[in-house]
Amino acid sequence: MNDLYAGVDDPRINADLEFCTKLCTQFAEKYRTLFAPASLTAAGLKQALEEYEQIAEVMSRLGSYAGLLTAADTSSDPFRRLEDRIQQQLVERENQLTFFELEWLALDDAIAGKLIEDPALASYRHHLSAGRRYKPHTRSEPEELLLNQKGLTSRAAWTTLFDEFVASLEYSFEYDGQKRTLTQPEILALNYDGDRNLRKAAQACFFAELSRHELVLTNIFNVIAQDHAINDQIRRYDSPMASRHLANEVAPEVVARMQEAVEANYSIAHEYYRLKARLLKLPKMATYDQYAPVATSMPPCEYSAGRDTVLAAFGRFHPTMRDVAAQFFEKRWIDAEVRAGKRGGAFSASTVPAVHPYILLNWTDKLRDVSTMAHELGHGIHQYLSRKQTYLNFHHPLTIAETASVFGEFLTFDYVMETTTDPGVQLGLLCSKIEDAFATVFRQNVLTRFEQTTHAARRKEKLASGEICEHWWQANQSLYGEAVDMFEPYRWGWSYIPHFIHTPFYCYAYVFGELLVLSLYRMYQEEGQAFVPRYLALLESGSNASPETLLARVGANIAEPAFWQKGLDVLRDMVQKAVVLAETSRR
Repeated sequence: MNDLYAGVDDPRINADLEFCTKLCTQFAEKYRTLFAPASLTAAGLKQALEEYEQIAEVMSRLGSYAGLLTAADTSSDPFRRLEDRIQQQLVERENQLTFFELEWLALDDAIAGKLIEDPALASYRHHLSAGRRYKPHTRSEPEELLLNQKGLTSRAAWTTLFDEFVASLEYSFEYDGQKRTLTQPEILALNYDGDRNLRKAAQACFFAELSRHELVLTNIFNVIAQDHAINDQIRRYDSPMASRHLANEVAPEVVARMQEAVEANYSIAHEYYRLKARLLKLPKMATYDQYAPVATSMPPCEYSAGRDTVLAAFGRFHPTMRDVAAQFFEKRWIDAEVRAGKRGGAFSASTVPAVHPYILLNWTDKLRDVSTMAHELGHGIHQYLSRKQTYLNFHHPLTIAETASVFGEFLTFDYVMETTTDPGVQLGLLCSKIEDAFATVFRQNVLTRFEQTTHAARRKEKLASGEICEHWWQANQSLYGEAVDMFEPYRWGWSYIPHFIHTPFYCYAYVFGELLVLSLYRMYQEEGQAFVPRYLALLESGSNASPETLLARVGANIAEPAFWQKGLDVLRDMVQKAVVLAETSRR
């Protein structure tokens, strides 16, 4: 990570921290009166924004480096100390700059409108107009400070309690004469076990343990929902999802049409679950069978083979995709080794426009790792191409954050399917891909519907455990229908999901992102190479326009239900292909 800093003792770290302090102090002194109507000009605002970006880039460089170090070795005391020190100082610096956004929001609409349309500020037009959308929901500077401080002992405190409490739980059950005591990740991993009785026993134990703590979990859920309602009242949001729509830069009616399109296609899931029941030789699927393996074994895949596969798949799409991805390997921007202390999972960290992204993987020589590599390299390519933008237009919004990652997965998936000759392996890969897509498109829609009904009910009265469980049951029943038997303990499936506590209504963005990419992929299948230049231009755009405008440039109209249906048709085609492969592999 020498492109950021040379190590924890690099003198440039302290120099940049001091530089940040100096810049923030100077910025506050220089621009405290910037928005006085008599002296405000487009040229003056542009200069302030350029200086703001300079500060933000230094701060992001520091924060990115500290976070990457800790991810590489979470057990390192020097790394943790550096991260704590940097985070603390960055919060102090951010507080110095808070006035700038608040004073921009307080500016008269007519004056702000003229500035936004001024040619001198063209490159900042979307950033400025997007910020103004929060004007009706922003309080005075003292009130905002009070809300932030009070938040530490309200929502933040309950969130911490939830995280620590759920993480502390242990799950003990006896199976095959052997008593097991497992953590949450360990017991959830048994959902993927080939032994059906073990899956059932594990789920029964998991939900039974959660239900034993209904007093704590139900109270936390109620407090968070009520806190959300109070926040909406203070900030004048007219519905529980309004603040999330604003953050995602998407119109409520677009989300509603997307959800309706998803629910109109639940029959895709029903068809697949009936197929999987046949593959597992079951009369009918149960909820604890959803992630049971279809293939008994899958071939291993070494890191070099995974690299070659992804690069070949990306190269078929366009040389730019392959060439950018190749840099990550050639210049060692990827940390793929599995080792003690390293953070689990995978991510791509965008860092700053002046540098490049870094990717963390945990490569275990499994074929599934290839999909993860393609996903993170997709993120990396998106972030790399967005470096054409300045800092304030560099980070793409959540709704289009998966545009290259999931797209990269599908490019790679199609390539692997075409180059694999074993029908059994093909079927295993296809079923795994279908289930991943279902978990994002269908399940996250169910989670969103559950939140919609529970938040609406909570605004009338406090909810009992049984009422929350019933809301969960009804939301899931609409997905599973007659195709899956719902396991009674599954009523408690809501109680451990962190998104409900951390960020209410976050889940629909997963549906949006996945279905968006599936629809774009269908456009690529229909148009071929004519689609590619528009797609690459989208990746280069960062956040220089709203998601709706960015996607319109590609030819996608997210306000039309037909656009979302394109993505759902991809899922239907995958299920139908699985039916054919199942017949082929049985012969």
